[in-house]
Amino acid sequence: MGRKWNNIKDKKAAKDKNTSRIYAKFGREIYVAAKSGEPDPESNQNLKFVLERAKTYSVPKHIIDRAIEKAKGGSEENFDELRYEGFGPGGSMLIVDALTNNVNRTASDVRAAFGKNGGNMGVSGSVAYMFDNTAVFGFEGKTADETLELLMEEDIDVRDVIEEDDHVVVYAEPDQFAVVQNALKAAGIEEFTVAELSMVPQNELELSADDLAVFEKLVDAIEDLEDVQTVHHNVALPE
Repeated sequence: MGRKWNNIKDKKAAKDKNTSRIYAKFGREIYVAAKSGEPDPESNQNLKFVLERAKTYSVPKHIIDRAIEKAKGGSEENFDELRYEGFGPGGSMLIVDALTNNVNRTASDVRAAFGKNGGNMGVSGSVAYMFDNTAVFGFEGKTADETLELLMEEDIDVRDVIEEDDHVVVYAEPDQFAVVQNALKAAGIEEFTVAELSMVPQNELELSADDLAVFEKLVDAIEDLEDVQTVHHNVALPE
Protein backbone atom coordinates (compact mmCIF):
# COMPACT_ATOMS: atom_id res chain seq x y z
CA MET A 1 0.00 0.00 0.00
CA GLY A 2 3.03 2.24 0.06
CA ARG A 3 2.42 3.86 -3.28
CA LYS A 4 -1.07 4.82 -2.13
CA TRP A 5 0.47 6.63 0.84
CA ASN A 6 2.65 8.61 -1.57
CA ASN A 7 -0.44 9.55 -3.56
CA ILE A 8 -2.17 10.85 -0.45
CA LYS A 9 0.96 12.64 0.75
CA ASP A 10 1.47 14.27 -2.64
CA LYS A 11 -2.17 15.36 -2.81
CA LYS A 12 -1.82 17.04 0.56
CA ALA A 13 1.43 18.75 -0.50
CA ALA A 14 -0.23 20.01 -3.68
CA LYS A 15 -3.12 21.47 -1.70
CA ASP A 16 -0.77 23.07 0.81
CA LYS A 17 0.74 25.14 -2.00
CA ASN A 18 -2.53 27.01 -2.32
CA THR A 19 -3.60 27.65 1.24
CA SER A 20 -6.26 30.21 0.40
CA ARG A 21 -8.05 27.64 -1.75
CA ILE A 22 -7.94 24.88 0.83
CA TYR A 23 -9.04 27.27 3.57
CA ALA A 24 -12.05 28.33 1.51
CA LYS A 25 -12.99 24.71 0.88
CA PHE A 26 -12.74 23.85 4.56
CA GLY A 27 -14.77 26.95 5.46
CA ARG A 28 -17.60 25.66 3.30
CA GLU A 29 -17.32 22.11 4.65
CA ILE A 30 -17.28 23.30 8.28
CA TYR A 31 -20.36 25.47 7.66
CA VAL A 32 -22.27 22.54 6.13
CA ALA A 33 -21.29 20.21 8.99
CA ALA A 34 -22.21 22.79 11.65
CA LYS A 35 -25.55 23.48 9.98
CA SER A 36 -26.39 19.75 9.74
CA GLY A 37 -26.72 19.51 13.54
CA GLU A 38 -25.66 21.39 16.63
CA PRO A 39 -22.81 23.85 15.89
CA ASP A 40 -20.80 22.19 18.69
CA PRO A 41 -18.24 19.46 17.87
CA GLU A 42 -18.90 17.71 21.19
CA SER A 43 -22.48 16.95 20.16
CA ASN A 44 -21.99 16.94 16.37
CA GLN A 45 -19.72 14.10 15.30
CA ASN A 46 -19.70 15.21 11.67
CA LEU A 47 -18.45 18.64 12.67
CA LYS A 48 -15.87 17.12 15.01
CA PHE A 49 -14.55 14.98 12.17
CA VAL A 50 -14.24 17.95 9.80
CA LEU A 51 -12.45 20.02 12.45
CA GLU A 52 -9.98 17.20 13.09
CA ARG A 53 -9.19 17.08 9.38
CA ALA A 54 -8.86 20.86 9.27
CA LYS A 55 -6.12 20.63 11.91
CA THR A 56 -3.94 18.57 9.56
CA TYR A 57 -4.07 21.45 7.08
CA SER A 58 -3.46 24.13 9.75
CA VAL A 59 -6.72 25.93 8.93
CA PRO A 60 -6.69 29.18 10.96
CA LYS A 61 -9.04 29.53 13.91
CA HIS A 62 -10.72 32.64 12.49
CA ILE A 63 -11.83 30.73 9.38
CA ILE A 64 -13.24 27.91 11.53
CA ASP A 65 -14.99 30.35 13.87
CA ARG A 66 -16.45 32.36 10.97
CA ALA A 67 -17.96 29.23 9.38
CA ILE A 68 -19.46 28.05 12.67
CA GLU A 69 -20.84 31.50 13.49
CA LYS A 70 -22.42 31.65 10.03
CA ALA A 71 -24.18 28.36 10.77
CA LYS A 72 -25.27 29.62 14.21
CA GLY A 73 -26.66 32.75 12.59
CA GLY A 74 -29.23 30.73 10.72
CA SER A 75 -27.94 31.38 7.22
CA GLU A 76 -30.33 29.99 4.62
CA GLU A 77 -27.54 29.03 2.23
CA ASN A 78 -27.82 25.31 1.51
CA PHE A 79 -25.31 23.00 -0.11
CA ASP A 80 -25.66 19.61 -1.76
CA GLU A 81 -22.96 16.94 -1.62
CA LEU A 82 -22.25 15.63 -5.10
CA ARG A 83 -19.92 13.01 -6.54
CA TYR A 84 -18.78 12.84 -10.16
CA GLU A 85 -16.77 10.08 -11.80
CA GLY A 86 -14.65 10.22 -14.91
CA PHE A 87 -11.67 9.13 -16.93
CA GLY A 88 -8.39 10.77 -17.82
CA PRO A 89 -5.54 9.86 -20.16
CA GLY A 90 -4.04 6.37 -20.26
CA GLY A 91 -6.93 4.71 -18.45
CA SER A 92 -6.70 6.92 -15.38
CA MET A 93 -9.79 7.19 -13.19
CA LEU A 94 -11.00 10.12 -11.10
CA ILE A 95 -13.64 10.66 -8.42
CA VAL A 96 -14.67 14.27 -7.77
CA ASP A 97 -16.44 15.26 -4.56
CA ALA A 98 -18.19 18.63 -4.46
CA LEU A 99 -20.28 20.84 -2.19
CA THR A 100 -22.50 23.20 -4.13
CA ASN A 101 -25.40 25.61 -3.82
CA ASN A 102 -26.04 25.33 -7.56
CA VAL A 103 -26.12 21.77 -8.88
CA ASN A 104 -26.48 22.77 -12.54
CA ARG A 105 -23.49 25.11 -12.38
CA THR A 106 -21.27 22.52 -10.74
CA ALA A 107 -22.20 19.72 -13.13
CA SER A 108 -21.52 22.00 -16.10
CA ASP A 109 -18.19 23.19 -14.67
CA VAL A 110 -16.94 19.69 -13.86
CA ARG A 111 -17.99 18.35 -17.25
CA ALA A 112 -16.23 21.25 -19.01
CA ALA A 113 -13.05 20.72 -16.94
CA PHE A 114 -12.96 17.07 -18.00
CA GLY A 115 -13.74 17.81 -21.64
CA LYS A 116 -11.23 20.65 -22.09
CA ASN A 117 -8.35 18.86 -20.40
CA GLY A 118 -8.14 15.42 -21.96
CA GLY A 119 -10.77 13.63 -19.90
CA ASN A 120 -14.32 12.36 -20.08
CA MET A 121 -16.98 12.46 -17.39
CA GLY A 122 -18.58 9.06 -16.78
CA VAL A 123 -21.86 7.94 -15.28
CA SER A 124 -22.37 7.24 -11.59
CA GLY A 125 -20.69 3.96 -10.67
CA SER A 126 -18.39 3.83 -13.68
CA VAL A 127 -15.27 4.39 -11.55
CA ALA A 128 -16.12 4.15 -7.84
CA TYR A 129 -16.21 0.34 -7.83
CA MET A 130 -12.42 0.38 -8.37
CA PHE A 131 -11.84 2.35 -5.13
CA ASP A 132 -12.33 1.59 -1.44
CA ASN A 133 -13.63 4.20 0.99
CA THR A 134 -10.90 4.18 3.64
CA ALA A 135 -9.89 6.02 6.81
CA VAL A 136 -6.21 6.94 6.46
CA PHE A 137 -3.88 8.22 9.19
CA GLY A 138 -0.26 9.22 8.75
CA PHE A 139 2.04 10.18 11.61
CA GLU A 140 5.58 10.00 12.97
CA GLY A 141 6.98 8.85 16.30
CA LYS A 142 6.08 5.15 16.33
CA THR A 143 6.93 2.05 14.35
CA ALA A 144 4.39 -0.02 12.46
CA ASP A 145 4.82 -2.87 14.96
CA GLU A 146 4.24 -0.55 17.94
CA THR A 147 1.15 0.90 16.26
CA LEU A 148 -0.29 -2.51 15.43
CA GLU A 149 0.31 -3.70 18.98
CA LEU A 150 -1.44 -0.74 20.58
CA LEU A 151 -4.42 -1.11 18.25
CA MET A 152 -4.64 -4.83 19.03
CA GLU A 153 -4.55 -4.06 22.76
CA GLU A 154 -7.60 -1.85 22.23
CA ASP A 155 -9.23 -4.63 20.18
CA ILE A 156 -9.38 -2.40 17.10
CA ASP A 157 -9.24 -4.08 13.69
CA VAL A 158 -7.64 -2.15 10.83
CA ARG A 159 -7.04 -2.98 7.18
CA ASP A 160 -3.30 -2.40 7.18
CA VAL A 161 -0.43 -0.71 9.01
CA ILE A 162 2.69 0.18 7.04
CA GLU A 163 5.90 2.08 7.66
CA GLU A 164 7.37 4.29 4.97
CA ASP A 165 9.57 7.39 4.81
CA ASP A 166 9.70 7.75 8.63
CA HIS A 167 5.92 7.64 8.71
CA VAL A 168 3.46 5.07 9.92
CA VAL A 169 0.30 4.84 7.87
CA VAL A 170 -2.87 3.18 9.17
CA TYR A 171 -5.66 2.14 6.81
CA ALA A 172 -8.99 1.42 8.53
CA GLU A 173 -12.70 1.02 7.86
CA PRO A 174 -14.33 4.43 7.39
CA ASP A 175 -16.76 3.93 10.26
CA GLN A 176 -13.75 3.36 12.55
CA PHE A 177 -12.26 6.81 11.93
CA ALA A 178 -13.00 8.25 15.38
CA VAL A 179 -12.18 5.00 17.21
CA VAL A 180 -8.77 4.66 15.56
CA GLN A 181 -7.90 8.34 15.91
CA ASN A 182 -8.86 8.40 19.59
CA ALA A 183 -6.73 5.31 20.26
CA LEU A 184 -3.73 6.85 18.50
CA LYS A 185 -4.14 10.10 20.42
CA ALA A 186 -4.35 8.19 23.72
CA ALA A 187 -1.08 6.49 22.76
CA GLY A 188 0.66 9.85 22.44
CA ILE A 189 0.18 10.77 18.78
CA GLU A 190 -0.48 14.51 18.91
CA GLU A 191 -0.11 15.48 15.26
CA PHE A 192 -1.22 13.74 12.08
CA THR A 193 0.26 14.47 8.67
CA VAL A 194 -2.84 12.87 7.18
CA ALA A 195 -6.20 12.17 8.83
CA GLU A 196 -8.68 11.67 6.03
CA LEU A 197 -11.49 9.62 4.62
CA SER A 198 -10.12 8.86 1.18
CA MET A 199 -11.21 6.82 -1.82
CA VAL A 200 -8.13 4.60 -2.12
CA PRO A 201 -7.63 2.87 -5.50
CA GLN A 202 -7.57 -0.92 -5.48
CA ASN A 203 -4.84 -0.79 -8.13
CA GLU A 204 -2.58 2.05 -9.13
CA LEU A 205 -1.66 3.09 -12.64
CA GLU A 206 1.66 4.38 -13.91
CA LEU A 207 1.35 6.82 -16.81
CA SER A 208 3.81 7.77 -19.51
CA ALA A 209 5.42 11.18 -19.18
CA ASP A 210 3.10 12.66 -21.82
CA ASP A 211 -0.05 11.19 -20.26
CA LEU A 212 1.08 12.27 -16.80
CA ALA A 213 1.44 15.88 -17.96
CA VAL A 214 -2.12 15.84 -19.34
CA PHE A 215 -3.42 14.12 -16.21
CA GLU A 216 -1.87 16.68 -13.85
CA LYS A 217 -3.34 19.52 -15.91
CA LEU A 218 -6.76 17.82 -15.72
CA VAL A 219 -6.58 17.42 -11.93
CA ASP A 220 -5.46 21.03 -11.50
CA ALA A 221 -8.38 22.28 -13.60
CA ILE A 222 -10.90 20.27 -11.57
CA GLU A 223 -9.41 21.21 -8.19
CA ASP A 224 -9.47 24.88 -9.17
CA LEU A 225 -13.28 24.78 -9.38
CA GLU A 226 -14.87 26.60 -6.47
CA ASP A 227 -17.37 23.85 -5.69
CA VAL A 228 -14.90 20.94 -5.77
CA GLN A 229 -13.70 19.70 -2.39
CA THR A 230 -11.58 16.66 -3.24
CA VAL A 231 -10.28 14.75 -6.25
CA HIS A 232 -9.39 11.08 -5.78
CA HIS A 233 -7.55 9.13 -8.48
CA ASN A 234 -5.68 5.92 -9.26
CA VAL A 235 -2.47 7.36 -10.68
CA ALA A 236 0.86 6.57 -9.03
CA LEU A 237 2.55 9.95 -8.91
CA PRO A 238 6.33 10.05 -9.34
CA GLU A 239 8.35 10.65 -6.20
